[in-house]
Amino acid sequence: VQLQASGGGLVQAGGSLRLSCAASRSISSYFMGWYRQAPGKQRELVARRPPGGSADYADSVKGRFSISRDNAKNTVHLQMNSLKPEDTAVYYCNAARGYLDFWGQGTQVTVSS
Repeated sequence: VQLQASGGGLVQAGGSLRLSCAASRSISSYFMGWYRQAPGKQRELVARRPPGGSADYADSVKGRFSISRDNAKNTVHLQMNSLKPEDTAVYYCNAARGYLDFWGQGTQVTVSS
C-alpha cells in the first residue's frame, strides 16, 4: 500500500488543520493511524482507527483531534483542533495489518505561539 499524506502547514495556536492520507488500494482491512515525530523526539502514536470499532488517541490530543476513515475512498483524515505549539511535528500516515506495515512520506505541521 502506498500512502500519500497532505494537509500540513503553518497555523497559529488555537487554530485547526485537517490532514488527509490517500492510499493506493483498499484499506478496509488495515488499522489506519497517524503518528508524529518532533525534532529530537521519537515517533509517537497520535490516533489510530481499526477496521471496525472505536479509535484510540494519545492522551495529549484527546478531545482535540479526531481520526476518520473512508474505506470506499481509501482515505483517512485527521482533524486537528485547538492546536498547540507542542503539536509541531512531522505527521505520518500508517497502515498496519499483521506483519504488514506501511508509511506515508510525512507532512509538516507547525504551530506558532
